Amino acid sequence: MRGLVNAAVDPGNVADPSRDAGPFHAALPGYRPTPAHQLEAVAGELGLAAVTVKDESDRFGLPAFKVLGASWAVERALREQPAAHTLIAASAGNHGRAVARVASWRGLRCRVFLPARATGGRRRAIAGEGAAITVVDGDYEDAVARARAAASEPGCLEIADVGDSGPAHWVIDGYQTLFAEAAAQGNHNLILVPVGVGSLAAAAARFAAATTRAAAGAGSGTAVIGVEPATAACLTAALAAGRPTRIPTPGTTMAGLDCAEVSPAAWPSLRDGIHGTIAVTDAAASVAMRELSGAGLAIGESGAAPLAALRALARDPGCEAVRRAVALDSSSRVLLIATEGLTA
Repeated sequence: MRGLVNAAVDPGNVADPSRDAGPFHAALPGYRPTPAHQLEAVAGELGLAAVTVKDESDRFGLPAFKVLGASWAVERALREQPAAHTLIAASAGNHGRAVARVASWRGLRCRVFLPARATGGRRRAIAGEGAAITVVDGDYEDAVARARAAASEPGCLEIADVGDSGPAHWVIDGYQTLFAEAAAQGNHNLILVPVGVGSLAAAAARFAAATTRAAAGAGSGTAVIGVEPATAACLTAALAAGRPTRIPTPGTTMAGLDCAEVSPAAWPSLRDGIHGTIAVTDAAASVAMRELSGAGLAIGESGAAPLAALRALARDPGCEAVRRAVALDSSSRVLLIATEGLTA
C-alpha cells in the first residue's frame, strides 16, 4: 500500500462546516446518532491511545451514511423548486438508494442511473425503494452524464453528490451531522475517511479544520487522511497534479469508492484540508472487513477500508511519510469512518 502527503494542506483556507443540516436531521422521524465503537485491541496492538469506529451500517434504516447528504440536498432543492415531481441520481449503489428513500418519504418519483458493474444486490435494493433503474453501458462517470441529461426534463431535480451544482454542495453540508455526532461521542485528533468522489472527505476536512482553528490556542488539532482503493485513487492523483484529474478505474470490490475523479464541489476543501491519502488493495479491505466482523461489526468493503489504511499507516514503509506528517504515536486518538454495512 502507498501513501501521499499533501504538502499544500492549509486548514485556515477550508470552509466552515454547515450548521443547518443537523437540526433538520434531528427533526426527522427515526433520527438517532449512529454508534461509535471502541477497538481497544487494535489500539493496544498499534500503540495508539484510542481507535474508534463510527458505524454507519444503519442510518435511518439504510445500510450507509448517504441518506444524510441526500435528505438535506433534497430539502434545499425543493425549497427552490417546490413543483418538482421526480428526483434523478447517478450512483454506484448507496447514494441512489438514499435518494430513492428520500423520494418515498416526500411522495416523489425517482430515477437512478447505475454503471454496468453495479452488483445485482445493489440494483435490487434501489428498486426495492421504488425507484426506476437505468443501467448504463459504461462506468460511474457515464452514469453521471446520463443522469445530468435526464434531469433537464421538466419537473425533474438532479440530486448529485458530484459536480458543482447546488445539490452537490448541499450533500457535503448534510454530512456534517455525522461529524457533529462523532465530536459528541469522543475526542479524536486523526480521522481516516473513505474518499470516492470526495463529498464525505470534504465534510471531514471542514470539521477537522474548524476543530483545529478552535484548538489553536491549545496547540492541538485534527488531521484527516483520505482512504482510496489502489485502483481508484482519484484524490491521490488530484493532489499530486494540483487539480482534479480523471484516472482509469479498472474496478474494485470497494464499489462505493470506484470513482475516476473527485467532485469540483469537494475539491477546495480536499486540497486545503486533507493531510494525506492512503491507497489500499481489495485484499487488505477484505481482511479488515473480516476483522471488523470478528469484533461484531457488519461493515462492507468501503467502510472497512479505513481500518486497512490505519494498519498501513502504522506499519507499511510506503506510508512512512504520511505517518510522520500526522504524527501518529501513543497519543493518537483515531476515528475510522465505516461508511457502509453489508450493502451487496
